[in-house]
This record gives sequence, C-alpha cells and structure tokens, in this order.
Amino acid sequence: LAALLGNGLIITAVACDHHLHTPMYFFLLNLSLLDLGSISTTLPKAMANSLWDNRAISYPGCAAQLFLFAFLLVAEYCLLTVMAYDRYVAICKPLHYGTLLGSRACAHMAAAAWGSAFLHAVLHTANTFSLPLCQGNALDQFFCEIPHILKLSCSDSYLREVGLVVVSACLVFGCFVFIVVSYVQIFKAVLRIPSEQGRHKAFSTCLPHLAVVSLFVSTAMFAYLNPPSISSPLLNLVVSFLYSVVPPAVNPLIYSMRNQELKDALKKLI
Repeated sequence: LAALLGNGLIITAVACDHHLHTPMYFFLLNLSLLDLGSISTTLPKAMANSLWDNRAISYPGCAAQLFLFAFLLVAEYCLLTVMAYDRYVAICKPLHYGTLLGSRACAHMAAAAWGSAFLHAVLHTANTFSLPLCQGNALDQFFCEIPHILKLSCSDSYLREVGLVVVSACLVFGCFVFIVVSYVQIFKAVLRIPSEQGRHKAFSTCLPHLAVVSLFVSTAMFAYLNPPSISSPLLNLVVSFLYSVVPPAVNPLIYSMRNQELKDALKKLI
C-alpha cells in the first residue's frame, strides 16, 4: 500500500506540476512507473495465496510473472544508470545540460532502458522455460524467479541459461562501474563548489539517487550471489522480499525527503 501510494503521488505530482517537467523528474516518473509495476507483479499473487492458503501458480502464470519481473527489474537498473548520467551532466557539465539532455535525448534514453530490458526478459524467460524440470515443480519462493527454477531443472541442461546469466552479470557490472565513476566525478565537482548553499543543493539532488542505487544493488546482489553454504529457504525468502518489495516502497520516501521541489509539488497535490 505504501509503495502504491508513494509512487502514485510522485507520478501525479510530476505529471501535473510544470515546474517538474525536467529530465531528472522525467526519469523519476519512469522509475516510479517501474516500481509500481514490479511490486504489482509479485505481491498480489503472494497475498492471494496467503489469504486462501494456496501456494499454486499455473505454468503460464509463472512464465508471465518471471517475464514481467525480469523486465521491470532490468529496466529499473538501466534507468538508474541513465539517472546517474543525468546527475553527472547536471553537476559536471551544466553548460551542456540542455544540449546533452534535451527532451528527445531523454525519450531515447528511457526507451533504450525499457527496450533492452524487454529483450533481456524475452531471452531469459524463453530459455528458462525451455528447460526440462527433473526435480519436481515446487519453488521455495513467494514468486517465480530464475535461480529457483534452475534448481528444478535437469543438471545437464541448464548451462545455456547459466551462460546468459553470466553475460547479464557482466552487463550489470559494467553499469555499476559507470555509476561509481559518475559519482566519483560528481563528488569531486561538488567539493570544488565554493558556496555551502551550492554544495547542499547539489548533494540534495544526488544523494537520494545514490541511496536508491545502493539499496537496489546491495539487496539484488545478495539475493543472486549468496553462497550455498549460508543459503536456506527462510534466508532466500527474506532476501527476495528485501530486493523485490522494499526498494519500490522506500524509493518515494528517499526521493521526497531531501528534495524541496518535490516536497512542494506533493504539498500542492495533497
């Protein structure tokens, strides 16, 4: 409920307030749409199953859930990378901001994030559900997720999907390096700003994004890279909840806490 309310308010505020029709808030609107989609993909089914004491999901339903979740998760990560570039240009190259991040460029970057995520989801979903299952059909999870489906597949048939996961991990690492390098340059530029007020304003637009990236990456990495020696059904459930439910619920709070423009727009809206 908090995720739906918070992200819905941000989407409405950005859409209705012409002062927020800037690249940063355009990308924030896209992020809120993705957060709404990701939490709507996993939680309603899990809540219905809990309410009716039934853990079943159909095979097509599981495929659709995996596709949508993979699509929205990757699109969010790509968008966070684009948002890091937006902050880098705004802080380090302010005179070129209007040229490098015009309305057409922003639309192209957002479309690239959504399009690459769609391709990624299609490849992984098609490959994962082409594998024969030899270990039954019960998942120790509250939604359909690639690693847990791979555990059910025949031991000699999942290497192709593992290869795709490795390629995806390399791309994720590349985006992560880009974000880190961007923020190193941003902090260098901010520390050179002579006025304290200027530094505070720059940090107020950068720190929320950095907090969102850190929360998203840390929880997702722990979910997918935790060693088998410490893995357990309960731990897997808690970690998956952390990276699939907590970021969409917390992101609106993080962005609205330090952003005065967004606070003002939300006050007008409420």
